[in-house]
Amino acid sequence: MLHTYSLRGLKLVGADGMLREGALTIENRRIGQLGGSAKHTIGFAGDVLCFPALINIHDHMRGNYLPRIGPSNGDYYLNWSYWEKDLRASPIVAERARIEVEQMYRLSAYKNLLSGVATVNDHFPHEFNEPFIPLLPLRVLREYTLAHECSSFDLKWGDGIEVEHRRAVERNHPFITHLEEGFDAESQAGVDILERLGCLDDHDVLIHCIGFSDEDIRRVRAAGATVAWCPASNLFMFNVTCKARKLIREGVNLAIGTDSTHTGSVNLLEEMRFARKTYQRLYGEDLEPRRIAALVTANPARAFRISERTGSIAEGKLADLLVLKPRRTDPFEALLAAQIEDVELLLLEGTPIYGAAVHEELFALRDCPYTKVRIRGQEKCVKGDPAGLLAAVRRAVGFKKVLDYLPLDD
Repeated sequence: MLHTYSLRGLKLVGADGMLREGALTIENRRIGQLGGSAKHTIGFAGDVLCFPALINIHDHMRGNYLPRIGPSNGDYYLNWSYWEKDLRASPIVAERARIEVEQMYRLSAYKNLLSGVATVNDHFPHEFNEPFIPLLPLRVLREYTLAHECSSFDLKWGDGIEVEHRRAVERNHPFITHLEEGFDAESQAGVDILERLGCLDDHDVLIHCIGFSDEDIRRVRAAGATVAWCPASNLFMFNVTCKARKLIREGVNLAIGTDSTHTGSVNLLEEMRFARKTYQRLYGEDLEPRRIAALVTANPARAFRISERTGSIAEGKLADLLVLKPRRTDPFEALLAAQIEDVELLLLEGTPIYGAAVHEELFALRDCPYTKVRIRGQEKCVKGDPAGLLAAVRRAVGFKKVLDYLPLDD
């Protein structure tokens, strides 16, 4: 296997814009010298931008299926439990049940991977996802503890809030839970519950948080907790989302997640665009693309306590890199405008997992099992066999199922 090589002809993008133009080396799994070169070089024609690979802070990988399931007649839910009832009664879930769980996880992996994501959190208990994580073509977070949410009508994941939070502190892991996903009094007491239990601190990754008061935001900021923002899912289910501007202004560590496609966007690139439009509509001002980039790179890395490994481009970090053909001159506008076919190369620890077919040699040299697919008229190499997977799903459900997050050309 090729252990050391360089990427040349890049514009490297950091938190404040361009880091430098030129090249970087990859040594085994990590970023070597910025500006360095190696005997084996992968060159890029034209202007291409290199970002840290994206991180999806919140997904439910067993639940990525379409169409959406939500309230009817323009209504909204009081809390998440009403959606759960609709979900279980839906014929779409009955259709989904014909697909093997492993296939659902593989579908979810491609939903994320094709949109430039190298790391994703599957918000389910470990016993649910651990059998499937080693089979997937991207990194699924394993180092976490969790609850479903902080209310009497949660799904009782894990061993209880206090036990799970204590484990997070002992292991230096994130403690991940839905919080204040609703309008009833109990849902809106989430921060009070965590604080009363002694479980409100910087290990917490709090998902949705649509019921936060201004005082909740101040307490979450003082504790150093993270909020996972899923605007598409929130607006679809509840017709509101979290107080994103106040969270940002108070200095809360905020990150964007997709949630599952049963309620959220089809992928993280679409969720980023939706977040920007939602912010503009709610506040009459722009959410800067530079900040949005941080919400899918550095901020979720901080939340997951893996900043020393990934989330930015720096020597010694894992070579999790996203190379894009830009549609805009400004690098951050280019990221916000990117479509899945614009991904020139996606690396996970230096190994390509998705990219233009012109880089097929690198897939072979890094011993990455891959197939070729066509996406919106462009030939791509991708780890695994998404076309075979989609064909198997169609056989299982008995018709030509279309999944917008896996838009392979037939």
